[in-house]
Amino acid sequence: MGIPSIRHVRAFTVRGGGADYHDQGKEHWIDDHIATPMARYPEYRQSRQSFGINVLGSLVVEIEASDGTVGFAVTTGGEIGAFIVEKHLARFLEGQRVTDIEKMWDQMYFATLYYGRKGVVINAISGVDLALWDLLAKVRKEPVHQLLGGPVRDELVFYATGPRPDLAQQMGFIGGKMPLQHGPAEGEEGLHKNIEKLADMRQRVGKDFWLMYDCWMSLDLNYATRLAQAAHAHGLKWIEEALPPDDYWGYAQLRRQVPAGMMVTTGEHEATRWGFRLLLEMGCCDLIQPDVGWCGGMTELIKISALADAHGSMVVPHGSSVYSYHFVITRHNSPFAEFLMMAPKADQVVPMFNPLLLDEPVPQGGRMKASALDQPGFGVRLNPQCKLHRPHSH
Repeated sequence: MGIPSIRHVRAFTVRGGGADYHDQGKEHWIDDHIATPMARYPEYRQSRQSFGINVLGSLVVEIEASDGTVGFAVTTGGEIGAFIVEKHLARFLEGQRVTDIEKMWDQMYFATLYYGRKGVVINAISGVDLALWDLLAKVRKEPVHQLLGGPVRDELVFYATGPRPDLAQQMGFIGGKMPLQHGPAEGEEGLHKNIEKLADMRQRVGKDFWLMYDCWMSLDLNYATRLAQAAHAHGLKWIEEALPPDDYWGYAQLRRQVPAGMMVTTGEHEATRWGFRLLLEMGCCDLIQPDVGWCGGMTELIKISALADAHGSMVVPHGSSVYSYHFVITRHNSPFAEFLMMAPKADQVVPMFNPLLLDEPVPQGGRMKASALDQPGFGVRLNPQCKLHRPHSH
């Protein structure tokens, strides 16, 4: 029969109803006084949506092959990303064989170099790339992890990200990562509150349960150093994304200044092998956290991971559900995974992309068997109840 070719590329946006994890509505922990780079302005401190974290919306990329098979993926990018996919990237895909993923990635990246390299453009390329992996795996009737070399362990183990590590501990997770609430603009009082919250949580979970702080690019070097030093007494495992992503020099200095045994982690908002090369070669962190939907897709994550492995660094992707699970289970230097607690009060385990995706597996007791990932492709379906909007077509 031969290898199918790509017939058509389509890009959609979807908003509201929890379909974009940046837009969960009111009364959700993910939008409740989390330290951000905009927290220096009091009017944008309480809610991340107030400064526009939800303006882009989700991007859904569908790729249809000549045999009728459809692969798809979800990332962040909204109307801007959809425009890039339909008006620019599609030309490098349509007519190509579904197996030619390396060539297609290369052409998409270098064709957008003059206005891309990071941000929404790389998000769009990531979405296309993940849809290509989903498509190829479905054509071959295999799960994506088989295309990546197969599982190296029988199950995934998870830490939970959310404001209630004590509840995550009861659910069987190996650790809990809390959003930092107070940044430098809130002064000594804010710093004291951050340490107080950590101390309280340490008392609740005992000495062996992992506790981490996600600082979401909101701190400066001095504040991050003081936070890390004060947090050491309460067993903070790592301090995550403390500085703006382009401050490689600050990260290198922070890593030298934190207490012995505490890890510095970052990479959620870094992109491509070149960005991660800087982090690794400059000694910026102990563990990298690329988001497969933002760093360049699966094709690029493979390269980033190999680079990290050569530097003796762990790779624990930013929580992106099945798109990272299929990767993590195939890599020795990805020993555990992140699970984002998307329940409004972080008191139950719910699928990250609900309601947009159907059949999305979730951890049971903080673990997930490799067999839960054995459906073809990434193993998920688009929910027909979610209204997709196609703002551009080519």
